[in-house]
Amino acid sequence: MKSTFVTLGISALAGLALAGGSQAETRITYKSAKSTSSYYQMGVQIAEAVKAGSNGDLIVTVEESQGSVQNVMEVRARGADYVFTTPPALVRLAQGGKAMFEGKGDPKFDEIRALFPIPSLTMHFVMSADSGATDFAGMEGKTILLGKGSFGAREGEKYLKLFGLDGKVTLAEVELSNAVPALKNGQIDGFVTAGSWPAPNVIEAAASSNVTVLSLNDDQIAQTKRTKTVIPAGTYSGQTAEITTTSLPVVAYTTTAMDDDAAYALTKTFWDQKTKMSEGAPWWKGVDEGLMATITGKIHPGALRYYEEAGFPITDGQR
Repeated sequence: MKSTFVTLGISALAGLALAGGSQAETRITYKSAKSTSSYYQMGVQIAEAVKAGSNGDLIVTVEESQGSVQNVMEVRARGADYVFTTPPALVRLAQGGKAMFEGKGDPKFDEIRALFPIPSLTMHFVMSADSGATDFAGMEGKTILLGKGSFGAREGEKYLKLFGLDGKVTLAEVELSNAVPALKNGQIDGFVTAGSWPAPNVIEAAASSNVTVLSLNDDQIAQTKRTKTVIPAGTYSGQTAEITTTSLPVVAYTTTAMDDDAAYALTKTFWDQKTKMSEGAPWWKGVDEGLMATITGKIHPGALRYYEEAGFPITDGQR
């Protein structure tokens, strides 16, 4: 399955194994992103891990989606088995009836509750070594591929403006899927992509040519108003130092319609299986207790029971 990095959504997680014994098979729908995206792959990995971790009591069905907004909107018509992923910011907008949700409000939006964080959409600014660019100022006069329509493209354009590069770089008319070959043949000097780290297209670029993934300083991160993210040294070939960048948190949600025991079992099984998932897909290594702080809304009572038992850090606003 190909890996690209776009916005996401999720809907299918099922079955539950309760602490007191095995129950009847529980089915859950996990609304995912496009089938070509990394986030769809994550949905498949979660489904497999949950089935294995619950001995088949939890069955997760992964559904393709066109994106996070669609995932949130479907809350209005879905039932207790619905799980989806979206950035917390979109949940706030839906509950406030703002932006893309203006005039489309629904009482069910207020029933949305968080289950667990998944890998964040992490910004990567990848420059060829031949370009000589080691910071954002070095991008001036270079040819950069942003792509079109994706979160990474919109965010990349915003950063160019914030950091005084608007009109000072040439934007390449190349599809993001062609970024690596375009970089290798010198058609572009760099590209911007957003996705969970390690990002497959960045892995490919670093393995096939010498590249530099740019870091942001604290002032630049503050200007973006995004979450600071540190990618460990050695994540990509030739990367000898940490990369400091930004990310957009992504969380798996359901609604209060989901049974507390089902939410508990699903959340517990996810965390119990996360280490094993990390062995086959390194992007799960970036998911830890620290990401709990990115959940800005309320957590489902069933999931909250697990977090309190496990000693996770929980804020008053999440209860």
